[in-house]
Amino acid sequence: MIVTLPAPLHQGRSTFPVAWIWIGVAGAAGVATGAGFAPTGWWAVTVLGVSGLAVAARQTHTLPRTAAAGLAFGLGLAGTTLSWMSVIHTGAAIGLILVMSAWYGLLGALLHLANRSRWWPLLGTGAWLAIEYAAARIPFGGFGWLRLGYTMIDAPLAGILPLAGVAGASLATALAGNLITWLLEQRSPRRLITAAGGALLIGITAAAGNALPPVPVEQVATVGWVQGGAPGGGVYGLGPPRTITTNQARATADLATDIAAGREPVPDFVVWPENSTDLDPGTDPQTRRLVDSALASVQRPILIGAILDGPGPDQRRTATQWTQPDGQVGPTYIKRAIVPFGEWIPCRDILLPLIPELRYVGRQSVAGTEPGLLNVHLTNGTRVTLGVLACFDVAFDAAVHDLAEAQLLIVQSSNAMYQGTTQIEQQFAITRARAAELRREILVVTTSGVSGLIDPYGRATTRSTGPAAARGVEQLPIRTAATPATWLALPLEGAVTAITATWLLGLAVIRRRRNSPTEQAPVHPGTQP
Repeated sequence: MIVTLPAPLHQGRSTFPVAWIWIGVAGAAGVATGAGFAPTGWWAVTVLGVSGLAVAARQTHTLPRTAAAGLAFGLGLAGTTLSWMSVIHTGAAIGLILVMSAWYGLLGALLHLANRSRWWPLLGTGAWLAIEYAAARIPFGGFGWLRLGYTMIDAPLAGILPLAGVAGASLATALAGNLITWLLEQRSPRRLITAAGGALLIGITAAAGNALPPVPVEQVATVGWVQGGAPGGGVYGLGPPRTITTNQARATADLATDIAAGREPVPDFVVWPENSTDLDPGTDPQTRRLVDSALASVQRPILIGAILDGPGPDQRRTATQWTQPDGQVGPTYIKRAIVPFGEWIPCRDILLPLIPELRYVGRQSVAGTEPGLLNVHLTNGTRVTLGVLACFDVAFDAAVHDLAEAQLLIVQSSNAMYQGTTQIEQQFAITRARAAELRREILVVTTSGVSGLIDPYGRATTRSTGPAAARGVEQLPIRTAATPATWLALPLEGAVTAITATWLLGLAVIRRRRNSPTEQAPVHPGTQP
């Protein structure tokens, strides 16, 4: 037996300065894990980062120190991946980083409990998924942006995405990292065989998923798209009112010119991005005229990302509207995943007077409740179901998996505020993971970020980047099928979270009982009580 790592601290205490060294190791592991996210995309380093946190958790002894190691990990991870929020406001960036780091502080505490079991690699893996599950829901609807599964889109583990979704890919990534630490800690033949068996199981699952083909094509839709371009940069990224709509109308006229000249095929419909009208075209006459001019130029329906007034005073909705060439509005989707402190203010009456900067959020957005499934007709009369996601929607499993029955998938986004930051590439990578998860093509259209077509394996086949205007026409296969991920991922994540929580709670109760004072010894005759 060759021992290649120090014995875990629960076998012997270290001095406080040594604990600080391991806390620093955890922080470095967080930075390494962040390198797996776009635009860097070093997925192998993410696995090593998870392993590094496991090492640090094994080498710290007390609950506060292991939680501190988790917090340091979170600061390293969130600090390097979410700093793009500073273009909105420095305080907002600090707040987001601290909130996300706190989740990893809790992960450290869970790993401390898990280390009391001989099955800690499995428990630690479950703890990772439990934290991702909670962070994607709490607080204020959650922020599921830093899930390990997103980093695997260019890795062999991407094959797990269509089988078990992003949750399954996260689970496999965490297990791989923990198995590395478990093996290095005590490199015995038994552990080597067990770790090899775990790696083989992960590999076979990923290979099976990679071999899963897209379903056959029923028909092909010809879809135009228009990225109007935006000034970009911070809270005023869309420019003065109607700037973005003016740009969209102008770029749509340019697309119509390309079509008339034969440079592009005639589309069945055209897609505009989220927030392509920053005012309600139903109530603002100037915005209505810009939309009508675009419809007249292309003579095809336009899927418009619009801001709508209401439903109440000082409220708005982020919508996707199927708008016919005559201006009639058809099926409409209201964005479900709205951004806290970006599109709405939690506890608004309390926080707005205390934090004046929140006034930049503007009117309070109201979230939709129905999936983005729009039943429309193509120019040849074919009825199809569009599956629409608006920007932040892509980070939420329920919103994505509810589109399993859609025949065409479209993501509309507005990245103008984050122009020049890594946020744009991170979101595109998340969308690529969703395409692989659903084994479907996804057309992405943004105001000024990354627009393009993603194939069923998560590869970008066409891609336009930057703040300038762009346009094109793509052939989108019409497919109808649901991958196992669409019905397995959420129950899997919930079940693993529940089992892990129950197991860890049991360990905590057992430990408390063992540490409780024993019953007083009986008083012997002849002694004073």
